[in-house]
Amino acid sequence: MASTDGDRRAELERTDAYDFLLPEELIAAEPAAERTASRLLLVGDSGITHSHFWALGEALRAGDLLVVNDVSVCKARLYARKESGGRVELLVISRPAREEGGWGVECMVRTRRGLEPGVRLQLERLSAGTLSDQWLRVTKRNESGTWNLSFESEGEFAELLSDLGQLPLPPYIVKRRREMGMEEYGARDELRYQTIFADGGAAVAAPTAGLHFSPELIASLRDNGVEVASLKLEVGPGTFRPVQVERLDEHEMHFEDYSIGPALVEAYERCRARGGRVVAVGTTVVRSLEDQVKRFGALRAGQYSTDIFLRPGHRFGSIDGMVTNFHLPKSTLLVLVSAFGGYARMQEAYALAIAQRYRFYSYGDAMLIWKSAL
Repeated sequence: MASTDGDRRAELERTDAYDFLLPEELIAAEPAAERTASRLLLVGDSGITHSHFWALGEALRAGDLLVVNDVSVCKARLYARKESGGRVELLVISRPAREEGGWGVECMVRTRRGLEPGVRLQLERLSAGTLSDQWLRVTKRNESGTWNLSFESEGEFAELLSDLGQLPLPPYIVKRRREMGMEEYGARDELRYQTIFADGGAAVAAPTAGLHFSPELIASLRDNGVEVASLKLEVGPGTFRPVQVERLDEHEMHFEDYSIGPALVEAYERCRARGGRVVAVGTTVVRSLEDQVKRFGALRAGQYSTDIFLRPGHRFGSIDGMVTNFHLPKSTLLVLVSAFGGYARMQEAYALAIAQRYRFYSYGDAMLIWKSAL
């Protein structure tokens, strides 16, 4: 038996164990008509059942605690033109640093032809093809493949992003829209790629499990005795990074900053004292709470940074359930939900979701997973 268990653990350390084929038409190019209209797959030791997000309260009970991520997504995607005319796509991934004559930032860059230090770029306005009067200069390429850029602006950097930037939709949504002949970015995204909880911060991707909640659903849950509290984790560019090594223990996990306030600590302690269940809304919340339990055995208010990698073998100590979307193959997020809900059970759930034509990824449907006692 020991040998069999050891072989099983070794198998679950292989990145290929988290691969699956997804028909492209199941990648959600747009959000559901209403936030709560998404389908909801309920996964627990008693089995797998189908529901809708508006009925989430039926799976919860008075005394439970929902923990959400209230970070705001910033308009971190910019488009610029080289003086030669070539188009450049930029994703701002660092906080701006004031420098003489402007702001210095680190960016991920996509362009058909390479950049060189010293090249100047002119930012586009949101209407494609229209150039602004805002210039920036390429300063250097980093070993990680990102670029340092200097924005030539005396104004506030946040205002520049607000005026010229877009919310950074994931690449698979943009690609799917192109394939379908759709507009790549629209006014609807300004509303729907932001959760109703958004309250500051600078994430470069939405905490997508929170996209399914409406004010009316939250009010209904509270009326039925479910408590709601929040933390803030600034989702970084590492969320787009696939696992590119053969074994999980070879993967270098990204750091992300998060903060926990006294209100969450108190809500969490009240929930545990009354015997309620803690339900994390999204993998960002799971990582934050598990990092706290790993550090302190409890929650402590403060600001932190974590590179915690939750994978099979991890003993979850902070939560009883989690709301999450369907994740990409070979992603650290799929590894996380497999560790929490059980590998075999997640394999079954994903196969069923594909067979039943659930919508996948950021604008897709959701799951409520209860921690496996098996």
